[in-house]
Amino acid sequence: MSEIIDALNLLAKEKNLDKEEIMQGIEKAIASACEKDYGKNTQYSVNMDRETGEIKVYTHKTVVEQIMDPRTDITLEEAQQINPYFDIDDEVPVEITTMDFGRIATQKAKGIILQQIKEGERRAVFNKYKSMEKTIVTGVVQRYVGENVSVALDDRTETLLSKKEMIPRERYKTGDRIKLFILEVKETQKGGFRIITSRTHPDFVKLLFEREVAEISDGTVEIKSITREAGSRTKIAVWSNNPSVDAVGSCVGVNGERVKHIVDELGGEKIDIIKWDEDPAIFIENAIRPSEVISVDVYPEDKEAYVVVPDDKLSLAIGLKGQNARLAAFLTGYKIDIKSDRQIEEEQYGKEDDEAEASEAAEEISEDEEA
Repeated sequence: MSEIIDALNLLAKEKNLDKEEIMQGIEKAIASACEKDYGKNTQYSVNMDRETGEIKVYTHKTVVEQIMDPRTDITLEEAQQINPYFDIDDEVPVEITTMDFGRIATQKAKGIILQQIKEGERRAVFNKYKSMEKTIVTGVVQRYVGENVSVALDDRTETLLSKKEMIPRERYKTGDRIKLFILEVKETQKGGFRIITSRTHPDFVKLLFEREVAEISDGTVEIKSITREAGSRTKIAVWSNNPSVDAVGSCVGVNGERVKHIVDELGGEKIDIIKWDEDPAIFIENAIRPSEVISVDVYPEDKEAYVVVPDDKLSLAIGLKGQNARLAAFLTGYKIDIKSDRQIEEEQYGKEDDEAEASEAAEEISEDEEA
């Protein structure tokens, strides 16, 4: 029977299965097979030796004076042949040989064992990828399924990258190797599981920086905040825990090589690397870049900020369709109102005119009352 142990050891190694779970499954399968020959009302126990692989099956019978059901009863004489200390009403384990199972019972046991192995494989794959949630994996594009893409993660596992999780305008060919961010791994009602992946999630870019920038992976540089409009622009705020290390420079790399690798992976998506600051006014000023900033007034209790920029930099500060201002707001957590210095002057003049008109009206009312 040692061949069984050798086979199980090989199976556990090749398919990354838990050998103990397989052996327990075999015990349950054989106990189930016994029901075919001996009925469901009979109690069985199965023991598979963990070292030799030898299997012993027992049915539990009660010692009686007169047998009413041979499947559940045993005479005192028969019981004492097994152990002379047995007495009436004792429960006796009676060994069953595998020859007694019959062809049908054996086939049933085999089917259950195969199912147990299949379930063990599924569980092993599920546990593997469950432990990889919120990490990046590399897969091979297999085919398009409608507007979605099937990607092989290994020789037995695929994921379906949905259209909404693809970077806009990105197209793939069969055989392309692409990186994916594992959002979630969840079981389905039918006993399978789904691996939900993304290339648009902000943390995808964050992990790419962790891979590319040694100072981030070793903790010297910290990513404080990140926001993204996939396919267009990402803003990322970084901070150095070592005064001698430039956080932004570390992320950019020599001649921009580090950030270039990430931009290439994202299909040319623009990336603004910003220095984080604990002073919200300075942080907001940095977040508005590349526009120049004249002044920033912040109201932390309301999470609001008012930013003034040069008149010729207003469109740059706001960005195309408001993108730069929108990403800066998400990055900092502040509602940001951006105006040019000319707009502020016009508002100020308008306010002064209003105040002058109000003053004149008040004087007229006063003169009328005196008259």
